[in-house]
Amino acid sequence: MPELMRLHRSHAPAVLAFERANRAYFAAAVTDRGDAYFDHFTDRFDALIAEQEASVCVFHVLVAENGAVLGRFNLMDLADGTATLGYRVAEHVAGRGVATATVRALCLLAAERYGLRTLRAAAAHANAASRRVLLKAGFHPAGPADPADIGGEPGAWYRRDLLPR
Repeated sequence: MPELMRLHRSHAPAVLAFERANRAYFAAAVTDRGDAYFDHFTDRFDALIAEQEASVCVFHVLVAENGAVLGRFNLMDLADGTATLGYRVAEHVAGRGVATATVRALCLLAAERYGLRTLRAAAAHANAASRRVLLKAGFHPAGPADPADIGGEPGAWYRRDLLPR
């Protein structure tokens, strides 16, 4: 059974393998990270860990029993009880409810462990899968998103108010 874990330095090789293996799949739905992301992965990963240690963001990975990363689920820009959700799952588990179930689990963690009251997420209009995940996980449309927030694509913000502890 896959486990949602807070990102740790030891996850770096598995995260890099996940990003490389799914690069073309992700690029079909969101802006490609570019070669520089992979060329400077270690520096970028270390920066994520530093942001997490500073309580600016909280990053999670969904890890299979064999240690492979199946998805990334991030709470970014934590402030005043609010955070922005971002996520991506591996192509071979897409369409199987993995993203929806994990986003739901992360919503519980966000409220219980991190004391968050509201999550926001942006999705491009063209990304039907992400919009569907958000709606199934209890998010509601909350207005248009600036294309700059979604890789230059038109889209919308979604919001979910979390249950109080």
